[in-house]
Amino acid sequence: MSTIQKDLGADPETLVPRTLAERAYLGLRHDVVCGKLAPGERLRVEHLKDRYEVGAGTLREALSLLVSDALVTAEGQRGFRVAPISLTDLEDLTNTRVMLETEALRQSIRHGDAQWETALSHSYDLLSKTEMDLAESGSDLWERRNKAFHEALIAGFDSDWSKYLLSILYRHAERYRNIIWRLTAANASGRNVHQEHEAIYRAAMDRQDARAALALEAHIRLTHDIMRLKASQTDLK
Repeated sequence: MSTIQKDLGADPETLVPRTLAERAYLGLRHDVVCGKLAPGERLRVEHLKDRYEVGAGTLREALSLLVSDALVTAEGQRGFRVAPISLTDLEDLTNTRVMLETEALRQSIRHGDAQWETALSHSYDLLSKTEMDLAESGSDLWERRNKAFHEALIAGFDSDWSKYLLSILYRHAERYRNIIWRLTAANASGRNVHQEHEAIYRAAMDRQDARAALALEAHIRLTHDIMRLKASQTDLK
């Protein structure tokens, strides 16, 4: 993995870019994930370099990094496009994330120390406060704290590759949520996400790795099922 991608795996809100390429990479990534740059949209360097206030070469470097993240596709000599979305891709993404994240959680529970428990509790408390009043907190803050909670769950697992790959998968899942909710003009589902997070958290803190993994899988798959249902209300195939 590239140094930039490894170092910038965290949320852009918490980072200070060290170079113009990093700044452009984070800005583009944010806009793709949020849906400001639509699936399949042509990314014209001559237009985007002004938008992100960088030179053409720097922008191409940032776009190439996004190709590695599978958020952008390269078209040979024809430039770049935002990666497309599909229900088939969403299902594959979900299955892969379940496979990797549940095993990472099991290992994290088995090997996590007291410091891991403390960090997980802190992350859960912040997420809980956000979920108690989501209307006031805002969806952006929830996304950041939700991601931080999922990262804290697996932090006890000593595998940089697993964490890196899961950060990419999480970002793609976030992208689907943003795009599908934008298309359906609603994100209400009737589910109790806080209750789901609490079940995962309690099992993890009790060191019940099998129960925690099952709760995490159910949580991830329910998100997929809801997104699939909402996608059926659009022309997404």
